[in-house]
Amino acid sequence: MRIITCCLLTIWLLPAACGQTARWTDFRGPTRDGRAPPGAAPLKWSEEENVRWKVPVEGVGWSSPVVWDRQIWLTTAGPKGREMMAMAFDTETGKVIHRRVLVKVDKPAPKHAQNSYASPTPAIQAGRAYVHFGSYGTFCLDTKSGQTIWERRDLECDHVTGPGSSPILHDGLLVFHMDGADVQYVVALDAKTGETRWKTDRSLDLSKLPRDTRRSFSTPIVMTVDDQPTLISTGAQGTFAYDPASGKELWRIRHKGFSNVSRPIAAGDVVYLNTGFARPQLLAIRPGPAGDITGTDTQLWAYARSVPTIPSPLHLDGRLYLVSEGGVASCLDAGAGTLVWKQRLRGEHSASLLHANGRIYAFDREGRTVVFAPGDTYQELAVNELEGGFMASPAVAHGALFLRTRTHLYRVQEN
Repeated sequence: MRIITCCLLTIWLLPAACGQTARWTDFRGPTRDGRAPPGAAPLKWSEEENVRWKVPVEGVGWSSPVVWDRQIWLTTAGPKGREMMAMAFDTETGKVIHRRVLVKVDKPAPKHAQNSYASPTPAIQAGRAYVHFGSYGTFCLDTKSGQTIWERRDLECDHVTGPGSSPILHDGLLVFHMDGADVQYVVALDAKTGETRWKTDRSLDLSKLPRDTRRSFSTPIVMTVDDQPTLISTGAQGTFAYDPASGKELWRIRHKGFSNVSRPIAAGDVVYLNTGFARPQLLAIRPGPAGDITGTDTQLWAYARSVPTIPSPLHLDGRLYLVSEGGVASCLDAGAGTLVWKQRLRGEHSASLLHANGRIYAFDREGRTVVFAPGDTYQELAVNELEGGFMASPAVAHGALFLRTRTHLYRVQEN
């Protein structure tokens, strides 16, 4: 019998996944799909209510915070991108623990107005924080001293609109995408030394397509297929599966779309993929045999109404929850790909959805958070507002939400 489950990855993730809530190790958390471990998370807050602390974050950056015990790590950059840095904050006080300028660039490449030079989210494990600025460099930092353990400045691509894809840790590897207009590849570095363990070019030939349609900014996941870890990796014009130990391509599915930001998720024996700009679709794929599986019965369904290109979805109890950039929230039947309900929220959205304490949280670019209940009818529970607006996704640890707005980092917690 085929057994396919979401992989909880390496041993260092297990405490968080098993109920200890002092760690949020990755973009979208320890399970990499926006589902927080069991524990408290606040329902209501404002600038005057349930804010334990609020501290300014210098510069501009959309990377999401990650948490390991008493430390919160994120990245930021100068307004013109000439300096890129990593910062660590104390979870209890908000005090800055480390501030390291890692990249200095006289003339940084152009970026999109909605992007930043510090958009990739760090990955963290005991004693080490891994920060990534796309083609500007990848760094492993000692979390106690803040000093650099290793760095790589030789992995390049032309992002065109700035970096976006975040790195992940898996079985001693740091894995990330480099999907530019010029070259497209996936690379795995030894997490201890920074040395290249494998580097695999995308197998689709995009050379005849316009440059803008070759790039992508999605972040991979790892799931287990037939008892083997499988890296699910969305790029421009297709999604690929790789052996994470060797980088060997296992299968691929071709689909139109590029500038992908939304991260795939896996539930049971199905992977849910976002095809990206300009007309995004959500595809349900049951991984099939090796090779090109395009057009086979491995594609279960496709859904194309109010599908986001940036925010990542949630899967809960046989339902998929989406929020589009334009603020349309949807609930789909995950098995059939049919609409259960749709609700227009206010604002525009970049942050991915969060499930915590039995609730779903949607964060918009104006600073509002709509909290609603999972289920087959839309039930709004609260609308909260902070200054600055959200481009980054949230972190959950210590019974609190750690929220990064355009200007500040908050610890939000019921007293």
